[in-house]
Amino acid sequence: MSDTGEDHRKEAPVAAEFLEDADIYSDDGSVRSDYLMHVGAAIADRDLLYLRQHVARLHASEMGDLLEAIQAEQRRMLVSLLGDDFDLSALTEVDEAIRLDIVEHLPNDRIAAALGEMDSDDAVYILEDLDAEDQEEILAKLPFTERVRLRRSLDYPESTAGRRMQTEFVAVPPFWTVGQTIDYMREDDDLPESFTQIFVIDPTFKLLGALDLDRVLRTKRSVKIETIMRETNHPVPAEMDQEEAAQLFEQYDLLSAAVVDENNRLVGVLTIDDVVDVIQEEAEEDLMRLGGVGDEELSDSVISTSRSRVPWLAVNLLTAFLAASVIGLFEATIQQIVALAILMPIVAGMGGNAGSQTMTVTVRALATRDLDIHNAWRIVRREAGVGLLNGLLFGLLIGIVAGAWFQDINLGGIIAAAMLINMIAAALAGIMIPLLLDRYGADPAVSSAVFVTTVTDVTGFMAFLGLATWWFGIR
Repeated sequence: MSDTGEDHRKEAPVAAEFLEDADIYSDDGSVRSDYLMHVGAAIADRDLLYLRQHVARLHASEMGDLLEAIQAEQRRMLVSLLGDDFDLSALTEVDEAIRLDIVEHLPNDRIAAALGEMDSDDAVYILEDLDAEDQEEILAKLPFTERVRLRRSLDYPESTAGRRMQTEFVAVPPFWTVGQTIDYMREDDDLPESFTQIFVIDPTFKLLGALDLDRVLRTKRSVKIETIMRETNHPVPAEMDQEEAAQLFEQYDLLSAAVVDENNRLVGVLTIDDVVDVIQEEAEEDLMRLGGVGDEELSDSVISTSRSRVPWLAVNLLTAFLAASVIGLFEATIQQIVALAILMPIVAGMGGNAGSQTMTVTVRALATRDLDIHNAWRIVRREAGVGLLNGLLFGLLIGIVAGAWFQDINLGGIIAAAMLINMIAAALAGIMIPLLLDRYGADPAVSSAVFVTTVTDVTGFMAFLGLATWWFGIR
């Protein structure tokens, strides 16, 4: 061991004492640089005492942030050094690429042992990214009951409530008394670690109702469950898209909800902590798709990142040629009035920004179901009014500036009129294109930006150059 390593070990107790009760995050929410430095040194020196005291103790979400902040080699060595002290549930908090990188370097025996200690929803989250062969090998090492539960969740399509649900829940028959239910919860070792609802089922597992724990605790032991249960609040079909399930939670302020199959049989429970993750994932996904970058992660390689961006860049290139062809129609006009070449990007650029504003609001409203067929026409009228008002305002402003700049009032009037036309077109395109794409089953978050930009570019160039050609009589 080098002298540097020995010096670090001497200083480690001081650093450990300093960090024992400290928050690992800095004021901006990132992992503290001094903490990363100490962790990196401990990994390099294989300081197991420090790692067990100040890394293994971290919450799963904190461990996830740490794993994302350190280098790939450090991640693998950290997991290896911690051994059984490393909580695999932290892998549910990291990017898919990081999760796969760590899992690929772990033996399936260890993964199976860790999954056996996890909630089923977390176990599924890790299993679903593995290839079929590894999935089967890991599942084969699990107890029969747990294996069946996980297989059932994995059989549901990705991004559905069935994939997100937790298969551990508390269910009792309606003829039980409150006392029997309480005794069952005290004595059974297989209950979930935390829960807020008890579900009521018949012998075929069909969902009859539910009751909250506080209602159980406030009722006499002799009272039958069927007399105090209530109709289940909005059971979630297992095949329902996870975003729709999250909207149910938001609309009805749910903490948990029963998940049922096509025969109304209870198969799991969806909890608020999973729904919060869904809401965050869907919001991030919409934002990424608006930029045309799909499900790209920060940890992705250069090649995979480039590959994910190429398709929409190629589409943008084609639409750029379309805009360029419109300019080519007015080549003679531009040759005679060079000022047009200077000013025309302003018209197109302002239209593009205005269209992006409207499109962003529209796509988000469609995702949250705030915009539908019943209020669409009212919103279209509103956006057209906004486009008209902004077009008048900025058209007047740019008209005055352009007229003074080139000392030509006619040129100022032409660009003002073109700006007005393009701002209205941008507002209408920003709402109508996402609505049409959604109406015909396409994802407006992915497709809208390219089409809206094309409309504003073509309309802006056509309006500005066309008006100039007509006004100045150029042929």
